[in-house]
Amino acid sequence: MAGILYLVATPIGNLEDMTYRAVRILKEADIIAAEDTRNSIKLLNHFEISTPMTSYHEFNKYDKADYLIGRLSDGQNIALITDAGTPGISDPGEVLVEKCFNAGITVVPVPGACAAVNALIASGQPTRRFAFEAFLPADKKERKAVLESLKDETRTIIVYEAPHRLVKTLKELMENLGDRSLTLCKELTKKHESFIKTTFAEALLMYENEEPRGEFVLVIRGKSAEEILQDKAAAWENISVTEQVSRYEAEGMTRKEAIKKTAEERGVPKREVYAEVVGNQDK
Repeated sequence: MAGILYLVATPIGNLEDMTYRAVRILKEADIIAAEDTRNSIKLLNHFEISTPMTSYHEFNKYDKADYLIGRLSDGQNIALITDAGTPGISDPGEVLVEKCFNAGITVVPVPGACAAVNALIASGQPTRRFAFEAFLPADKKERKAVLESLKDETRTIIVYEAPHRLVKTLKELMENLGDRSLTLCKELTKKHESFIKTTFAEALLMYENEEPRGEFVLVIRGKSAEEILQDKAAAWENISVTEQVSRYEAEGMTRKEAIKKTAEERGVPKREVYAEVVGNQDK
């Protein structure tokens, strides 16, 4: 009978956030797969956990996943932990989990701390819908594509960032998204934890003469439906309603479809668009 893969959340700063269940699972597992064994040994020593560890990180996630699947298939139970927080969130755990599902191996989450969720609930930003982006891509082309995709995002956006890249990222976000409301969440669960509700422009002024310190989570307000309509209307302000309808008809839309789309993008009733188009034809 195959073993079980446990996804064990660990503290993101405050050791008191370790759960009783997490400690028990780590003690009972046959092996612990850790993102950085040198870092995790401190946690295990603190809770007197002597289970053997093996490394599982970004640079060995495919080959090591196959090795771990082998151990699981032989009936051993494995606990997966990340350096801090929940495995699979912005770390290579997702690769191992997918392979477990493909192999028919049971995966059990052991919940606990997650920086993204902690930041969101204490941010003062809307929490009903959110988009988690983790760290923005380092590759310039991919980074540009992600930033472009976020321009009209209506959900609250969550981004991780290191202190030495914070100012650069704030500038890029402001250039692409415009000046938005955001909450800078710093050093979550630690002694110097802070939540600063501000804007991109204000945040950049804040760090103009001050070097950012600590690990950051940026919680950014999404674009409102009203702002999206205003932007769409502004994009068409240099051509007439009739010209816009004609362009859509040239693309293959019916007159009715073209009028409807034009009305939606300009934020006006369909009857106004129809009246203008028909009126111009009668002239």
